[in-house]
Amino acid sequence: MNKQVIIIGSGFAGLSAACFMAKAGWKVTVLEKHTTPGGRARQLKAGGFTFDMGPSWYWMPDVFERFFSQFGKSVSDYYQLVRLDPSYRIYWNDGAMDVPARYDSLKDLFESMEPGSAKQLDKFLAEAAYKYKAGMNKLVYKPGRSFSEFLDPDLLKGVFRLDVFNSVKAHIAEYFKHPKLQQLMEFPVLFLGALPEKTPALYSLMNYADIMGGTWYPSGGMYSIVHALHKLAMELGVTFYFNENVTDMIIDKKTVQKVVSEPGYGHKSKRNYFEADAVIGGADYHFIENSLLPKAHRSYTEAYWEKRVMAPGCLLYYVGLNKRLQNLPHHSLFFDVPFEKHCEEIYISKRWPSHPLFYVSATSVTDNSTAPEGCENLFFLIPVAAGLSGDTEELREKYFNMIISRMEIHSGQRIKDSIAYKKSFAYSDFVYEYNAYKGNAYGLANTLWQTAVFKPSCRSKKVKNLFYTGQLTIPGPGVPPALISGEVVAKEVVKAYGGKNDV
Repeated sequence: MNKQVIIIGSGFAGLSAACFMAKAGWKVTVLEKHTTPGGRARQLKAGGFTFDMGPSWYWMPDVFERFFSQFGKSVSDYYQLVRLDPSYRIYWNDGAMDVPARYDSLKDLFESMEPGSAKQLDKFLAEAAYKYKAGMNKLVYKPGRSFSEFLDPDLLKGVFRLDVFNSVKAHIAEYFKHPKLQQLMEFPVLFLGALPEKTPALYSLMNYADIMGGTWYPSGGMYSIVHALHKLAMELGVTFYFNENVTDMIIDKKTVQKVVSEPGYGHKSKRNYFEADAVIGGADYHFIENSLLPKAHRSYTEAYWEKRVMAPGCLLYYVGLNKRLQNLPHHSLFFDVPFEKHCEEIYISKRWPSHPLFYVSATSVTDNSTAPEGCENLFFLIPVAAGLSGDTEELREKYFNMIISRMEIHSGQRIKDSIAYKKSFAYSDFVYEYNAYKGNAYGLANTLWQTAVFKPSCRSKKVKNLFYTGQLTIPGPGVPPALISGEVVAKEVVKAYGGKNDV
């Protein structure tokens, strides 16, 4: 009889782990408390509009192709990709700048702003390419359970080129002097969880992912990826139980024997018991440890979690307009207020921002299926400090009015009086919907001391057959890392308990 693994949660990491465990010959059961798969990447349909509730950027297409290729599939078997051009637009206080997809055009843009910066960009990206390739080949697919994993001759030889002890801010400043170019290059690390001066320069690999890998859009939205992963898992024989809220784990001799759930999310009725040879927690790590395990079986104390540096939380708005906007790009970044001020409010003083940066995704610009004819689909995101409670309706409305007014000024178009649908999502929703520790949206910050072996372990230190995947463990936050996390943890389970060797 095949061994049985129970996976808690059907986010990207949980779905990835499910596919790899099924490939390894295990009987796989996924328990999801919501009625559909996706976790934080769920889909919202309302008023004729279709919104991606979470991730909205499609970077690192190579990671997605690698994932599907391991099952004899291709991305194109499930969804089509469109490369966005411009990749995105940045609004400064004195105007807007489109970031072109073509590298030659981007170099021309740099050169027009700072003579000599085109050649500097070549040099910068050559270093970033090395970090990206070394990171992909030597770092992120490791379970991060021992320093010995990283005793690779090539990696050790190039350790100084990885720039782990320099900061992104200092590294970028070595190449570019124009403040707008510096902010453009610092943008990809904004959500990694620390100020650019506190983020290792290793993460300039994100600039390579941005510029050379490109910004893409999957037809139908980011939920098309969830749908693809769910379909693949079903093809592999994975069983899904939706509307199953996991409430407990029965442990005997330091081993999970059964996972307990209550059907009907938010309702207490009968209890279901699922036997397990191994369990993979794809839900919030802190929640599983502190709500599903007795204190004696927890790997980390509450004091440990309190000391973790969290990536930003966020205040989200899903907005449908009853008209189309003119000259609207798919992605817009509003850097029309002091960059440093908002970063300080996110990472240092940790208070609600006075004048926030914000981001807008308009999927209807690229995909007519996400809005009724003649309408616009808008997704707004304000990054905020992790753990900020008090997200009342009044506060949410205050910030919405603030960012809409700025968008109206920059676009020269009325927006607020054309709103046909609006929903907000913030700290309290992340806690209620996802059991998110401190209402986190992006997991742990990617600081040096929270990288690889310094992250919460992907295997429990106290329960033999309990493993973890997702943004609070290796390799970190983001959709591509989540896919990688599922693969890595599946290999750890198979290594410990057996299965086919070609996982």
